[in-house]
Amino acid sequence: MTVDTSGPGPSDDPAERVEDRAQDRARGQAEDRARGQAEGQAEDRAPDQAEDRESGTGAGLSERDRDVLAVERRGWPGPGAKERAIRERLGISPTRYYQLLNALLDDPRALEHDPVTVNRLRRIRDERRERR
Repeated sequence: MTVDTSGPGPSDDPAERVEDRAQDRARGQAEDRARGQAEGQAEDRAPDQAEDRESGTGAGLSERDRDVLAVERRGWPGPGAKERAIRERLGISPTRYYQLLNALLDDPRALEHDPVTVNRLRRIRDERRERR
């Protein structure tokens, strides 16, 4: 019995497979961003903070900075899931993410935007420094 492989189906061309994966990844990132924005809006925030965030005034943080804080605000089951989310949602490496996060901890605008998360992370950072 012979099998007809000339019809439509998955390509054996590696370039097409890479392109398909890139398109799937881009689609997934867009869905993750939309989901992340919906989660951020659903979190309990004071109405004046929500208005400031939408108008671009108020805390004065960039969208990327707010996204970094949003990722850190969320609980993660393990480091692998968090690192994957950092790469997919923010499009940066985990190393760069932690560099940005560390700088945000010293930024008064970040403290104004999300005092609970920033104070928690500052406390953890200070405890680790004391142990050294």
